[in-house]
Amino acid sequence: QVQLVESGGGLVQAGGSLRLSCLASGGTFNGYAIGWFRQAPGKEREFVAFITWTGGTTRFADSLKGRFTVSRDNAKNTVYLQMNSLKSEDTAVYYCAAQPLTYLSGDYYRKDKYNYWGQGTQVTVSS
Repeated sequence: QVQLVESGGGLVQAGGSLRLSCLASGGTFNGYAIGWFRQAPGKEREFVAFITWTGGTTRFADSLKGRFTVSRDNAKNTVYLQMNSLKSEDTAVYYCAAQPLTYLSGDYYRKDKYNYWGQGTQVTVSS
């Protein structure tokens, strides 16, 4: 059973940085992809970033390019989301999700394509 656990959220001032972690367990993740999504109060869960487990291919929401980066440490079964120059509008619960890359069929930005989700970690940016 694939399990994902996010950590690293917290309260940060606008302009600051946070690094979120997504620890994966319960499977062999070669061939998987990890997506990061976020959900602000009263809003739909939205795509943030994507990375393939082995190839390191990354994608980002257009509005976040240049501020957010995503990386992985295969030895630690962990994917990281580095968030810089944070803004109040980045306040949300951040989730990581996993799915075999072949099942995504290129739709890495669609939350309904992912079967495995973490519990989320709260990020609050104060202005």
